[in-house]
Amino acid sequence: MALPAPPPARVFAELVPAQAAAPIPTPAGRGGPPAPSGREVHVSGSAELSAGPDRARVSLRLGSRKGAAGAARSSVARRLEYIAQSARQRGVPEENMTVTEDFSRLENTYQMEAEVCIIFSDFGKMQNVCNLLTEKLGTSVTISPPHFYHTPEAVDALRRQVCVAAVGNTRRKAQEVCRLFGQALGKPLLIREEETKEWGGHIDSHLPNSPDSLTLQERIQNATAYASCRVFAVFEIKGKENRRNKLL
Repeated sequence: MALPAPPPARVFAELVPAQAAAPIPTPAGRGGPPAPSGREVHVSGSAELSAGPDRARVSLRLGSRKGAAGAARSSVARRLEYIAQSARQRGVPEENMTVTEDFSRLENTYQMEAEVCIIFSDFGKMQNVCNLLTEKLGTSVTISPPHFYHTPEAVDALRRQVCVAAVGNTRRKAQEVCRLFGQALGKPLLIREEETKEWGGHIDSHLPNSPDSLTLQERIQNATAYASCRVFAVFEIKGKENRRNKLL
C-alpha cells in the first residue's frame, strides 16, 4: 500500500560563533567526538509515514444437528476438510489455520459446531478462498468479515522507517541552510529523537469486527497505522562550500 509523502520538515538554524559555542562534554574514560569548532547549524525536522495492515484473520463457523452423534460429526468433518484443503491449495500454511470444535446433546439430538480461524498475509489469496467457500458451501458456513491488523514486526519497522525519514529530512534541511550561506555541511555532532506519535491501526488484539457495511478497502484503511517523528540535530559547518560539488 503506497505511503503518503512526509510533510515538510520544521526547521530552524543557528550559526554559533566560535566564542559562544558550548563544548560537548566527553564521558570520562571513554573516547568521544573531537571538540566542535564552534561553527554549527542546529536543525529540527520531522516526518510522517503510514503502513497498511500486513495480516487478516477470517473466522468461519459451521455446525450440524442430527439425531445420531456420528452423523452430526461427519457432516461437520467433511466441510472442515474441504475448507482446510481449499486453503492449503492456495498457499495458506497449515500453522495459519486453527480449528475449535464443540459437541453437545440437545434433547434427543446431537449438535456439532466448529470454528476455523485462518490468518492471511496475502489479501488476494484471502479473497479467493472466501469467494470459493461461499460459492461451494453456501449457507452451510458463515464467514465473518476479515479482521485486519499489524504484526509487532510491522509496527517496529514503521517506527524505524519514520525515524530514519525524519533524520534524512533534517540533514537535507541543514544542507540547504548551509548552502544558503555558501557553507559546507560537516559531520553530525548530535542527533536526538524529540517526539514520536502513533495513531490508527492496531496490533492483533481481537477487537470487534467493523460494521458489515464497510467495504474491504474501507476496512484496510481503518486498520492503517500512522507514525510521526521529530528529531533535533546539530551539524558541524566545515567552511566554504566546494564550488565543484555545488555545481554537481
